[in-house]
Amino acid sequence: MRLRRRMVAWAIAAAVLAGTAACGPGTDPEPANPLAGSTLWVDPQSAAALAEQQLRAAGDATAADGLGPISSQPVATWLVNDDPTALARRVTRAAAVSGQLPVLVLYHRPGRDCGSYSAGGAGEQSSYLAWVRTVADAIADQRALVIVEPDAIPQALSGQCAQDGDAAATYAMLAAAVDLLAAHENTFVYLDAGHPGWIADSSALAGALRASGAARADGFSLNVSNFATTTDNQVYGDALSAALGGQQYVVDVSRNGRGAPDADPAGIDAWCNPSGVALGQNPRIGPDRARAVAFLWIKEPGASDGNCRDGEPPAGQFWPAYALRLIQQRQ
Repeated sequence: MRLRRRMVAWAIAAAVLAGTAACGPGTDPEPANPLAGSTLWVDPQSAAALAEQQLRAAGDATAADGLGPISSQPVATWLVNDDPTALARRVTRAAAVSGQLPVLVLYHRPGRDCGSYSAGGAGEQSSYLAWVRTVADAIADQRALVIVEPDAIPQALSGQCAQDGDAAATYAMLAAAVDLLAAHENTFVYLDAGHPGWIADSSALAGALRASGAARADGFSLNVSNFATTTDNQVYGDALSAALGGQQYVVDVSRNGRGAPDADPAGIDAWCNPSGVALGQNPRIGPDRARAVAFLWIKEPGASDGNCRDGEPPAGQFWPAYALRLIQQRQ
């Protein structure tokens, strides 16, 4: 276990002892936030920033200005291609120059998205782990917050992807990925744990997270590309944290301004480019003592969930009209 994680564990234990002495039996003091004091990095080359530049160059200043509430904010960079080196290096080095913290998402596992709208990824587990090593080496000693494989653990636990095969093999692969990333002192690693509407059994989910290397990670992530309210995520996250012995977590608040949408009357998945959702609160680091250590835009608002309806862009492609709608519907 790395020195930083030992120190965090010692700090949490000390806080528990101090809180018990100061507050009496039955209290559950919040642990120190390892991200406290960090500033999230804004990528000048994010999809929203590039779309804004293109609109301005085309003479549409009104639409370009309209994207400002997204382009001005820190969003995660998704690593999805076979060679992530150049992108991972650009992001982490640029953030380091600014003394800020970038957020990266690893999304390249075999059988990604159950072969649905975001299908792709590595061909097999060995090539996936070689890919993760490439990412870890590209980050090197720069500070970075890394989200590991959105949906992978809940999908394996629920048996959602028949092609994934043995869930235990998926957990072992993710655990190996955590070890590769966590070998670097300044990499904060968060295993994805789905969202409040997915796995109801927190004990089962905690077991799957443990099998996936949670003890060697910094925590877990919630609500990636989803819409549950921040309050619902914190209630769910605190319960899962308790099942994991107090582990901390981050929440995706990019599109949860109005909470989860109603089912689509046309029978299209409610999570796929729904019309009744809105931009959430701006990204921020949580309090100095917290279980929810950061509220992030992990999904870039305006990036398509997939071509679920006629005329909608492929998954991951930035869609200015959708981005503007998310902004306009923000309360």
